[in-house]
Amino acid sequence: MKRKVLLIYTGGTIGMEKDYETGSLRAFDFGNIFEKMPEMKLMECEVFVHPFAKPLDSSDMGPDEWRIIANYIFDNYEKYDGFLILHGTDTMSYTASALSFMLKGLTKPVILTGSQLPIGDLRTDAKENLLTSLYYASLYEQNEAVIQEVAIYFEYKLLRGNRTLKYSAEYFDAYTSPNYPILGQSGVHLKIERENLFRSDERIEFHVDEHISEDVLFWRIFPGMKLNHFKEIPKMKVLILQVFGSGTIFSSEKTLETLQQIRNNGTEIVVVSQCISGGISFGKYENSNIFAKIGAISGKDMTAESAITKSMHLIDNPNYKGSFADNFSRNICGEISD
Repeated sequence: MKRKVLLIYTGGTIGMEKDYETGSLRAFDFGNIFEKMPEMKLMECEVFVHPFAKPLDSSDMGPDEWRIIANYIFDNYEKYDGFLILHGTDTMSYTASALSFMLKGLTKPVILTGSQLPIGDLRTDAKENLLTSLYYASLYEQNEAVIQEVAIYFEYKLLRGNRTLKYSAEYFDAYTSPNYPILGQSGVHLKIERENLFRSDERIEFHVDEHISEDVLFWRIFPGMKLNHFKEIPKMKVLILQVFGSGTIFSSEKTLETLQQIRNNGTEIVVVSQCISGGISFGKYENSNIFAKIGAISGKDMTAESAITKSMHLIDNPNYKGSFADNFSRNICGEISD
């Protein structure tokens, strides 16, 4: 029996082709993908295509589109064995992270991929990314999906979606997962690192929690920054501070006073690191103690993309019991190290 994979095309470079007369890129009808890639018909799975009515640049992706994708997966969950989302690369990690929190009790693969060059380019990376992603999206053993989480496949590597970030706009190897090992790798053989895979609580039936709040602000700290800028921003439910190293910030009474005022106004403060690898450790250095004093929340080794989308999902979400701080600190779907 061939597994059925639903391919959801949202837009991005992967769906473009080059006009060799003008040199410009143009979108092609993704419904004709089998003509562009006849090798897809040789796959050991059946592929069904659902393109967005209007392909989007990934910079236009956001909460509304995340809800559309999540609900479309829910509506078709029983019809297909796996799901492949083709997406622009710039915000793919945000979408993967958001979907990982929204798709509760997931027991089927949801893979995202894209490309750095259009599918019609002679040197494109699109074909390998697409074909191998279909393999992972249809991989079953003993009638159970091997991948049961939201993942990104790019340039021979399968990565946990909410652990990824895009670190190169130039090279094919555009994504990394700095604080979590790979889930699989494509070479002569397609490998799975089974000990790294995530499994949802079996007691949770698959459903979508589409709560996403936009009342979240991200701010990168830099040397010489004037903290009075904080007083000029509107009140937000969550302020995510990206600070130095393992959690330091310039120490002064003004810093403490300003951050404490933000907390007193009811804003939750989450702290993540500017370093790609490693994470936050309050108390490691004296200049991190300020965060413990004001009741800030450690983002530990989360990526900025994951911390942002997790905050958007959790704040004021009626489906979670307990405080925002307790829920944020909890590992929900493999996004944070225990």
